[in-house]
Amino acid sequence: MERNKQIQTHFDQEAQEFDEIIQTIIPYYDQMIEAIVASIPFETDQSISVIDLGCGTGTVAHAIQEVYPNATITCVDMSEEMLTIAKQKLNNQAIYIASSFEHLTFEKHYDVVVSSLALHHLEDQMAHQQFYHQIYDALNLKGLFINADVIQASSAELQDAFMQKWISFMNRKITLKEIQERWLKSHFEEDRPQPLMAELKTLETVGFKAVDIVYKYYNYAVYLGKKS
Repeated sequence: MERNKQIQTHFDQEAQEFDEIIQTIIPYYDQMIEAIVASIPFETDQSISVIDLGCGTGTVAHAIQEVYPNATITCVDMSEEMLTIAKQKLNNQAIYIASSFEHLTFEKHYDVVVSSLALHHLEDQMAHQQFYHQIYDALNLKGLFINADVIQASSAELQDAFMQKWISFMNRKITLKEIQERWLKSHFEEDRPQPLMAELKTLETVGFKAVDIVYKYYNYAVYLGKKS
């Protein structure tokens, strides 16, 4: 619980500069968003229901609304500051819930569940499996779950290579000192990324079909599963 409070405080403090931060520290984030939206299998004029878990400032939700203007999107985030900014980006069909994942109750069913750079805050693979069960149950038949997140490699050697590529990307705009003292520090204190292959197996164990990877850049990936 203490780690959750630390994460919430962290995001509350960074909300105003979050959109700039994300472009600086997340490699090719715009491409991840494109992969999320492109993977949604519905007609663009359909009135689909979407829930965005860990919506942040609403960037992903806004990208979905741009393509699916009739979508009703529920935005969930533990940070009230993030939700305040999201409300400025989205149309009046959006719904907002301030909640951690641990306390979230899915009160309706959705055609699409998306998450971006959020589920790695869950403690371990067992916590992922439990939450993925909740997500599966909350999906309509033929609904889709799409997750964009930081992931672990399958070996220590490959993980070292992933980290070096990440550091090199951040170093294009910020100093190694800031990377070490701010971003890597918070990463190791707050984040619990899981191996991508374990994530895919867990989705299949929960019952998801057509599990696939739609985007990957070293330690960042977009992957999905369908409720058949």
